[in-house]
Amino acid sequence: MTAVGKIVRRAGAVSALALALGSMAGRAHAAPAPEPGLDETAQPVAEDAGDADIVVTGSIVAAQEASITAKRRADNLADIAAADAVGRYPDQNSAAALARLPAVAVQRDQGQERYIQVRGAPNRWTSVSFDGVPVIGADEGGASRAFRFDAIPAVLLSEMAINKSLTPNIQAEAIVATIDLKTYSPLSQTGFHATGDAGYGWMDLGNGPQRQGSLRLSWASDRFGIVLGGSHYRRDQVTDNREVGLYDDQAGPADLQFGPTELDIRQYRLVRENNGLFAGVEFSPAEGSRLYAKAIYSEFKDDEQRDQYEIRLDRAASGVRNLSGGDLVRVPVRGSFNLGEYRTRNYINTLGAEHKAGAWRVSAALNYTRTENTTYLPLIQASTPGAAAPSVTFDFSQPILPRVQLFRTVAGVLPGSFARGPALDGFDQTSLVNTPTSPAILLPITQDVFTDSYTAKFDISRETDALTLSAGFLAADRNIDGFTFALSNTINLASAPGAVGLSFDPARYITGRPWQTGFPLGINFTYVDNVAMRRDIDTLLATLRTAGRYDPAANVPPENRFTLGERLLAGYAMARFAFDSGQVTAGVRIENFRLASRGTARLGGGVLLPLGVVQDYTDFFPSVNARFDLGRDIVLRAAVQRGIARPSFGEVRVGAAINDTTLPGTISGGNPTLRPEYTWGADASLEYYLPGKGLIALSAFHRWVDNVLYATQRPVGSDAFDGGGVDRSGYLLTSTFNGGNGRLYGVELNYQQAFTFLPGPLDGLGFQGNVTFLGGTFDTPERRNIGFPGTSDTIVNASLYYEKHGLSVRLSYQWRDDWLETLGIGTGGGATGDEFRGAYDNLDLAIRYDISPRLGLFIDMNNLTDARYTAFQGDRSRPTEVEQIGRRYMFGVRFGL
Repeated sequence: MTAVGKIVRRAGAVSALALALGSMAGRAHAAPAPEPGLDETAQPVAEDAGDADIVVTGSIVAAQEASITAKRRADNLADIAAADAVGRYPDQNSAAALARLPAVAVQRDQGQERYIQVRGAPNRWTSVSFDGVPVIGADEGGASRAFRFDAIPAVLLSEMAINKSLTPNIQAEAIVATIDLKTYSPLSQTGFHATGDAGYGWMDLGNGPQRQGSLRLSWASDRFGIVLGGSHYRRDQVTDNREVGLYDDQAGPADLQFGPTELDIRQYRLVRENNGLFAGVEFSPAEGSRLYAKAIYSEFKDDEQRDQYEIRLDRAASGVRNLSGGDLVRVPVRGSFNLGEYRTRNYINTLGAEHKAGAWRVSAALNYTRTENTTYLPLIQASTPGAAAPSVTFDFSQPILPRVQLFRTVAGVLPGSFARGPALDGFDQTSLVNTPTSPAILLPITQDVFTDSYTAKFDISRETDALTLSAGFLAADRNIDGFTFALSNTINLASAPGAVGLSFDPARYITGRPWQTGFPLGINFTYVDNVAMRRDIDTLLATLRTAGRYDPAANVPPENRFTLGERLLAGYAMARFAFDSGQVTAGVRIENFRLASRGTARLGGGVLLPLGVVQDYTDFFPSVNARFDLGRDIVLRAAVQRGIARPSFGEVRVGAAINDTTLPGTISGGNPTLRPEYTWGADASLEYYLPGKGLIALSAFHRWVDNVLYATQRPVGSDAFDGGGVDRSGYLLTSTFNGGNGRLYGVELNYQQAFTFLPGPLDGLGFQGNVTFLGGTFDTPERRNIGFPGTSDTIVNASLYYEKHGLSVRLSYQWRDDWLETLGIGTGGGATGDEFRGAYDNLDLAIRYDISPRLGLFIDMNNLTDARYTAFQGDRSRPTEVEQIGRRYMFGVRFGL
């Protein structure tokens, strides 16, 4: 059976069960259906969908009804999370809240939700807008244009819409979806209002505290409104982490020297914060007119202590190792320590105006957005000298949690040989030294990306009884400056400090406080005082800089820096034709995109070569969305569209390191000749609107993608790196390239219903859930039928809730199965070098009790499954990482005036 057939078969079985449940519910409780006329007068969930805004302050059921109503009114295929649904989920940021919607998967970092993958597709295929204005993301090293949702607190938003099919007034840079984050409007309710919450709790692993608080104040008359808001969330977290280095693919000459090359035992101690501020002013001079100004500031802060011990198995003096385990003599150990700083900031400012007069509607917006992503990781590395290197045995019978035992290394029988001696209870951290023969190393690792975007947007439409004509334009000017990570500035701590009369001793920072860990170690460790180490390192670097022995500019080689200028000019024309049983929305969007990339290439001998590349192209993006009302409760939708995804800043940069001395020459860096990924897509859905504020929806989609991006090594094939009279078109470039064609397809089933037809007290029960089955592959010149990175075959979100008499309880479950994360490079066309992420599930419980209409208590319990996040290379016999953060608990109060 084909992959498509398997998806259809699985979806058919689940949908049959859901339809049966829905039909029984419909017979049991014949509540009034929505009026047919609602669908004929609604606005699309798109960039100019202001009339469709829904502000909900009631219960889960009310929020569910608002979301379903907005979905039914939409011109396109869309899923919506209304305001109260965001507030009542146990979710701290917008990524976690969005993950509850159909076909949405989430990528986590240290257990915290960060990126959104709609329909399981790569996150670069999803774009983001705020109040209809497109924004771009900036990630660490410019490696992605993906927007980081962990920097946007959910409390700042009133509604989140995932547009899975596009209409011409939505940005075309969205292969699978575009997400519109809508901010709160003070004119949604008159008078003075104050809402907020305060909570405190702890992390199960490490027993660190977590806290949160938010406050939103608004006042409005019939014409004027103002809103101020802010939020804060912080947690002190311990993360258990085990990693494995590369795997040797070949057996050694006589002693089976193959298997894992390195075992990393890591623990992170983090202090993470999310902070947000929001302000808005709105003025309505007349009915149908609105002027507004809104500003958002959000930040993500992460101060991260790392204790890492690398047992370097492939450097053992003797012994055996394989995929089952190993017995090795005299194994070097390297310790890595730091207190690193990660920062992401967003400044989003919008001025806008809307006016409606008769059949005409006009809207305009001006936006300035700045994003900042900065990282500073001053990393210390110290190793055991040969004489102090322990011997090691390790057991891989449970690969994700290998057990390690250390032994003292003693003299062997033969002169100059070594043998395994008595067992050790723990690793002697004082054996990590800083001597001339075994120097400690300081790597001042840093990375920054800054973007400044100026956007102007204008839309106009004219509506008659059956026909609405719309047109508009968008102009965006974006400047991006940054640099990728580098490990080039290495400071020898055994020699450089001595030149200024200082010294560095790693043993000085050992605390004697044992690790708090949930993983079986086999050996014991105590914490290192990374805060004191960082303070002393900062002093040392300042002293070395004054003495002229340290230049911070050398932390970033010129070939790692990039400057890009983007100019986007877009216009669209769209018509919506309504008839008795539905409507058709069709049109075309035209976009001209110009990219100017400037950078530097480093030649042999340190010669620097300035380079610049310009791309300029125009594309047409037609789309058709049709909706047919098959009855009062059944809606059929179909859509066809074209979309685009552009390469990231780091991928398309012109900077590179060039080696002219090899044959052929080699280049490592960006690829300024990358072409965008293009797609044609088809969507269809059948939606059954149930009594009791319910919905059953079965959706299917297919995307045909050209020029799929992937990383490998290939000939340059252009003159982008030519200079100084040297033709480098035949050099081998290690970078990102365009592959061949691919296709992504899937089926989604969404079921939501309040079981009001049940007898009391069970009539407070309800369910919200969805399951998505996905498939798809793409081709490259080296390989065929490769799975798309980030795509799980199955994604499940489910929530069972009970709400009655002021009590609200919601049990939410998420699961996704294995997915490919990165493709291996130089694997000879095979998949053994590909890295996968393992399946995981999360179970969250949220309890709310309203003491009065203005005061309530809450309890949030997150990650009750104590999920482990795993990775493996090729197959599960080659694990590369296992990580665990533990459960989280929060108690607090919510209030409203």
